[in-house]
Order: sequence, then C-alpha cells, then structure tokens
Amino acid sequence: MTKSDMRPVSGWDILLALVLLTRLPLPHLPEPVFDRQAKAVWAFPLVGLVVGVLACLIGTIALALDLPAMLSAALVLIVLVGVTGAMHEDGLADTVDGFWGGFTPERRLEIMKDSHIGTYGVLALILSLLLRWGAIVTLIGAGALWLLLAAAIWSRALMPALMATMPNARGTGLSHKVGPPSGKAAIAGLILASALGLLIAGSSAVIPALVSGLAASGLAQVAKAKIGGQTGDVLGATQQVGEIAFLLILCATV
Repeated sequence: MTKSDMRPVSGWDILLALVLLTRLPLPHLPEPVFDRQAKAVWAFPLVGLVVGVLACLIGTIALALDLPAMLSAALVLIVLVGVTGAMHEDGLADTVDGFWGGFTPERRLEIMKDSHIGTYGVLALILSLLLRWGAIVTLIGAGALWLLLAAAIWSRALMPALMATMPNARGTGLSHKVGPPSGKAAIAGLILASALGLLIAGSSAVIPALVSGLAASGLAQVAKAKIGGQTGDVLGATQQVGEIAFLLILCATV
C-alpha cells in the first residue's frame, strides 16, 4: 500500500463508494484503490446524492411531460432501485427472511445467504416499496420532490455507523471483506450527510434524521439479538429502513 493509500481521505474514495454501492458505468479503478474500502465509507452519503439526483431528475422530466404524480413517482422509484441494482432491497428481503424464518443464529445466517426469497422477504419488499412510492407521491403533491435527496443521503450515512459499532456476524461476505471502518470515517459520513441534509431541506430535515437514526438503532438491536452482529444484508436493510423512516416523517411535515 502506498503512502497516499494510508491517508484518511483520498480523491479515489468517491469513485470507490460509487463502485461499491451502484451499478453505474464507471471507469475501472486501480486494484490498490480497493484496499481503501473501509476508509471510503465517509463518501457513502455522496452516493445517495448521486442516486437521488438521477431519480429526481427523471421525476422532474416526467412531471414536465404531464405524467400523473403516481406514474412519475413510480419512475422515480424505478431509478432508485435500478441505479443500485436493488442491492439494498435485496438486503432487506434477506434480512427479514433470516430474522423471522430461523430459530437459531446459525440458521438465520444460512437463510440470509440463500439466494431464494421467502414469504417474509416478499412481503417486506412489497410493503417497503409501497411506503416509498406513497411518500414520493406525497412529496410530488407538495411540490417538494427534491427533498427526497435528503433521505437518500442520510440513509447511506447510517450504514458505516453500524459497520463501525457492530461486529460482523459472519466471517465472509462483502461487509467482512471491507472490514470495520474507523469511528472517524463513520462520523465524517454522518457530518457530511447532516450538512447536505440541512443545505437541501433546512431545519425540516432534523426530526426525520433523528427518527431515521432511531429506526436504524432499533434494527441494529434486533440484528444483535438475532445473529449477534451485522452483515451486508443488514446494512442494506438499514439503508431501506432509514430511508423509509426519513421519508415518512418528512411527509408529515411538508
């Protein structure tokens, strides 16, 4: 590892975070850059910014073409899911399947690793998509679609917080390979997300962020009780739960 690779922040971190959390066509990164995966988590909120901007841009174009709010919201949701390759949605489904489909930590982890989706996972996906779609329709109706950015940004800052504070429950997988980020990197991500959220939504982002953080903390406690820590699936579920909680409170205040 070079001296620049040891720095807490690098110019490569944003591109690396985009590679890790999206399916966007990006340039091939030099192999040594991937050694920075644990350090690059501070840039996760910027991934939310990019994903959110793309989704809101499509929604704005759809509305400009006089598509109804419900259809425009559906297009926004498709972009949110498509740009990330449904990575976080997959994590939510696997987490719910495992947590409530097994009776021991080992069995739960086994179910979460299974590529098949069960009834619990299907229901979690349907209900979560309905909640997000309904929230986007509400934001469109209030003329505040771009506030969606704050939710996309903040929810991605919650994942590094769990990575830094919870042990990995499985000795394999992406979360284990990346390794635990430092507390400074996780805090930097939270500070960045807070600053961007205030810039985008002003003081109306404060309560949604707090409730979103509490929801993520609740999920973390469930994960600790069910499997003894976090996995990549749990991190994906955290993003989804955090985003939904943020959007619901935001919709109650716009």
